[in-house]
Amino acid sequence: MEPHDGYGFGDGSAAGRPWEGVRMPRPVRRLRVLMMLLGGVQAVVGMWLVTDSMAVAAAVWGEEDASAACCRREVEERAGQVVCGGLVVLAVAAWGVVTALKFPLRLRRLRVAACAYGWVALPFALVVYRVEPLLGLAWPVPAALAVLWARRPESAAWFDRRTAPVP
Repeated sequence: MEPHDGYGFGDGSAAGRPWEGVRMPRPVRRLRVLMMLLGGVQAVVGMWLVTDSMAVAAAVWGEEDASAACCRREVEERAGQVVCGGLVVLAVAAWGVVTALKFPLRLRRLRVAACAYGWVALPFALVVYRVEPLLGLAWPVPAALAVLWARRPESAAWFDRRTAPVP
């Protein structure tokens, strides 16, 4: 019986896998870190939306006192929308982080997913601006950079396993 590396590649050598052992180019590493940072910030915002939904609903829809009997019911209904939005933000954050973690696999669809993640992260600036204006103004810059860096020639070369990446 032949030695096995656990992934179905035989002896674990890089034979047949010319991209093995090639270092990830700097623009791809930057994109990976940027996507992890965006995903991390989104995860924090998503958890905040889920855990503090009553206060967020009161702040966003202008209810001054969420504890007053007249306003409590409307804020509770809006809090459910905030929780739902928080879960969507968490799902998008997970998408970005998982995509970034899979970059060493060099699959073409990961480059497409990174570009799509940047486009999906852009509209979050409007939502974030409503709650935290400073973060909402800064958010489009890294989201646009994620789109641009995913479209660079170095990224294309990295995710096309048939060619050697540009150093």
